[in-house]
Amino acid sequence: MLLAIALILVCILGYLAQSIGLCMVRGVNEWKNGKPEFLLAILFSGVFAWVAALYAAYFDLPSQFKTYQANIWFVVGGIVFGLGTAFNKGCGVSTLSKLSRGDSRMIFTILGWLIGWSILALWAPATNHTELLLPKNITLGALIALSIALFIWAFMGNAVRQKLWLTIMAIGLIAGFVFLFDAKWPPSGLLYKISHAIAHDNQALWPPLESYLLFLSLLIGMFSAAWYSKKFELLKCHWQQWLLHIMAGSLMGIGASLALGGNDSQLLLALPTFSPAGVVAVMGMIVGIRLGLYLQSKFK
Repeated sequence: MLLAIALILVCILGYLAQSIGLCMVRGVNEWKNGKPEFLLAILFSGVFAWVAALYAAYFDLPSQFKTYQANIWFVVGGIVFGLGTAFNKGCGVSTLSKLSRGDSRMIFTILGWLIGWSILALWAPATNHTELLLPKNITLGALIALSIALFIWAFMGNAVRQKLWLTIMAIGLIAGFVFLFDAKWPPSGLLYKISHAIAHDNQALWPPLESYLLFLSLLIGMFSAAWYSKKFELLKCHWQQWLLHIMAGSLMGIGASLALGGNDSQLLLALPTFSPAGVVAVMGMIVGIRLGLYLQSKFK
């Protein structure tokens, strides 16, 4: 029963993400052109995480929201992930969105993710991730106040603003509940499990069937939105693009490994807890995306 609910929620999440065009690269691009609202909406996408947190506390479920002390590895990981995202022209979620719209280049990005995660599984630097315990009441109170303020502000805007903010906040709300079912349900989490199983040749590390079903459900939701909006178009690519996207995906995998998660985990798990590590990781991602976009324009 829980699996069926999780599959439905992930499918809805995929549909919404495809419909709104959720992507950090797009957000940074618009910010660079003087329109920061889309990026701000992405950064605040997890404000409704308090609903899932209260649900977990009421039913005595283990919480997946972790808070870590900031260190250099989160910064480096964020920048490396951002660079790969810029060269890929899409973050973790938008990689699958593009794939479900028929962009075959994203297959090689996903292959790169697996390579990047595997590299860090075999060669792990001496990172030190210190978990913090922040006052839960203060965190919940701040999130509730912020979510109410953003909800009111969204409704005071025009139809475009309402659709943007309400859709992205709905994605964060749904994701919070799915995290209670599986802490590593995002695509990057699935590849993390697969890469560690391959690198350590350990059958016990392979993801359970539920993880693959959640991944498939996310793709079905995204494909449904693409098909409904008539955005599906099969795009072929040549071998130079294969290499570029494998490189970009590898950078994303390495960066996500160093920062304890890609942009999905940082935005939906770390930032809602006001985790210092999550803050510097996301800042690093934005810097990496800006740097990657600059390098592409410079050497185009």
